[in-house]
Amino acid sequence: MINTRIRLSLVLMTSAALAGCAVGPNYVRPTAPLSQTFKEGEGGWSPAAPADTLDRGDWWSVFGDPVLNELESKIQISNQNVVAAEAAYREARAAVAEQKSQLFPTVAIDGSGTRSGTGGGGGAGTVITGAGGSTVIAGGSNKATTQYRVSGDASWTPDVWGKIRRSIESAKSTAQATGADLEAAKLSAQGELATDYFGLRSADEELNIDRATVVAYARSLTITQNRYTVGTTVRSDVYQAQTQLKNAESALAGVEQQRATFEHAIAVLTGAPPGDFTIKPDKWVETVPPVPAVVPSAILQRRPDIAGAERRVQAANAQIGVQVAAYYPDISLTGSYGFAASELGSLFNSANSLWSYGASFAETVFDAGSRRALVNEAKATHDQTVAQYRETVLEALQNVEDELAATRVLAKQADLLHEASAAADAAEKIFLNQYQSGTVDYTDVVTAETAAYTARIAVVQNAAQRQTTAVALIQALGGGWKTTTDPKLSK
Repeated sequence: MINTRIRLSLVLMTSAALAGCAVGPNYVRPTAPLSQTFKEGEGGWSPAAPADTLDRGDWWSVFGDPVLNELESKIQISNQNVVAAEAAYREARAAVAEQKSQLFPTVAIDGSGTRSGTGGGGGAGTVITGAGGSTVIAGGSNKATTQYRVSGDASWTPDVWGKIRRSIESAKSTAQATGADLEAAKLSAQGELATDYFGLRSADEELNIDRATVVAYARSLTITQNRYTVGTTVRSDVYQAQTQLKNAESALAGVEQQRATFEHAIAVLTGAPPGDFTIKPDKWVETVPPVPAVVPSAILQRRPDIAGAERRVQAANAQIGVQVAAYYPDISLTGSYGFAASELGSLFNSANSLWSYGASFAETVFDAGSRRALVNEAKATHDQTVAQYRETVLEALQNVEDELAATRVLAKQADLLHEASAAADAAEKIFLNQYQSGTVDYTDVVTAETAAYTARIAVVQNAAQRQTTAVALIQALGGGWKTTTDPKLSK
């Protein structure tokens, strides 16, 4: 018995000594194709390595619109894509806990009470399971025996080669990637809501212009009809005025339909049935937040898609170790201690105790190359995730460059469009006065009014584009411009 205990102790010590090692490659973050500056930036912009542990904050508040702020507050609670992503994150965290549990022994307890016998008469007797005693049915055999038993059993598979630890590493990285997916779902829904909201408000502004245009064109039609009645113009001018008015009314109806579409989209994003959801027309807050002259190096670190891609690289790297561990034997330790007696009252006497312990191992000798194939498969999966990570970084840099260029160009266009609109308004008034005095044809009036209308709409659309581009830039940068630590994904 002493020799047996010595051998078991040696097994335990060997297992403990080897438990600190883990087969497979240790993770090293892959290099990313980063430039030193942003080409389209106004100077001072610099990219950074990916991570997403910074607070994104209520970034939409920079637009100063209280209605937008209220709508955005509903995203995290009511948006079903966000709710689903949050559930996926909880699922991934539970998977980590399940993997961690495999590091510890499994302990079980069981008990039984049996009565058995041989011979004629009443049959074989009765078997009763449980520690509460046994019941004998009349007519049982005289050669009957009773036994009570209770024991505790433990088994443990020590993580000698690091297979479980690599599995935990993979599960943790996957959970972190899923957490990044959750942040990406929030950011996507928030950005989509802001974009739709600005589309709705610009539609409100276009409706104001279209209604005023319809009134103005109706007045022009009346003037033209009066002039035709007194014989100072031709009938074709009346037809032109009628055509212009009907086109304006058609444009008005089209914008009303666009507004309804934006409103329905916002309803779904906030988790409300479109039929029960209404946003009243209100003054458009045309705030366009200024782009910071210098973006902190942490800005690109906040892109959740980059963080998720990088975490999946580590998860795939850990899976290589899981597959390599299959080349090594599985070692198991078992132990049991309990009591057995024929009388319930003497069950727990030391003389009735029983115990056992032991160790075993299992090693695959031949598998026709299955393990080698699984290792190669894991390595190929890792290589795929590295390529996907680098592609994600490149696309992120492209997003920032695109939105920086759009921000700069739209700002320049805004000044030009305002000047063009002012000039078109002045020309419209001049041509209308000249027409009333009979010095120009109505065709000149139509041309001037159309140019003025187009210029007004262009100003509105430019303002909406500047706001939606600001939203896209914020999304490209991974959120707002705060730099506090977000503890949720840093653990």
